Amino acid sequence: MTAQTIHFSFELFPPRTPAGWDKLPALASALAAVQPAFFSVTYGAGGSEQNGTYDTLIRVVEQTGIETAPHLTCIGSTRARIGALLDQYRAAGVTRIVALRGDLPATAASSEAPGELRYASELVAFIRETHGDHFTLEVAAYPEMHPQAANPDADFDAFRRKIDAGADGAVTQYFFTAEAYFDFVERCTRAGITVPIVPGIMPITNHAQLTRFSAACGADIPRWIRLRLEQYQDDKAALQDFGLEVVARLCRALLDNGAPGLHFYTLNQAEPTLRLWQHLGLPTPTGS
Repeated sequence: MTAQTIHFSFELFPPRTPAGWDKLPALASALAAVQPAFFSVTYGAGGSEQNGTYDTLIRVVEQTGIETAPHLTCIGSTRARIGALLDQYRAAGVTRIVALRGDLPATAASSEAPGELRYASELVAFIRETHGDHFTLEVAAYPEMHPQAANPDADFDAFRRKIDAGADGAVTQYFFTAEAYFDFVERCTRAGITVPIVPGIMPITNHAQLTRFSAACGADIPRWIRLRLEQYQDDKAALQDFGLEVVARLCRALLDNGAPGLHFYTLNQAEPTLRLWQHLGLPTPTGS
């Protein structure tokens, strides 16, 4: 695989405080300095911040000039509402969307998703029906299985439906075991799925936060990593040094064995991702 075919991207979330909005230009500029292929902007907890998604996207594009893709979820929404958002994004010059089902409401009585479009595959199909090939569509993949899936086969079938509906590529949930990713890619190959599947990468900077996120999204923290993080939880520098080496080793294994790129979950912090970037020796444009 040549360097020209490898793409790196960064995820941001809509700031939740005035201070966060004030910091956004510097954050975006710092990350843009290494010239990622694109930014993505999350939908917000439970799909509650779509206005924040749009505002963040506009500010990032104005600040950096780099393509920025909104996350768009369908849970609890209508075709009319989603259609209006798609029109708004298209008018703003957006050409890439991350199409997701979205989180079930905390009050949901079952795993049945509310709304006119219940699954990400239905959202992808709706976007293709209404906007053709205007948008490059990324979807989510779960090498270790979606936490709400009945079993691995059911989860893989749901992923395949998203690709069959017209998705152009996928970004995975983060993970810390490279074999989980390569097993998933091998399953895709056997199933005739050829779209790029980009690993999602989570820098390790905080023990409690990582444990909480992983419990919510079903990402496994291997026992040896978890024990070391517990050991270092009161020593921030040691924990971050250990986390840097663990994640860098994972990234090297992924890239050396054919991953088409990396998508970094920045958590709106530039320093951990850029430190990892430099540790990996990834391309840094002159003057950045």
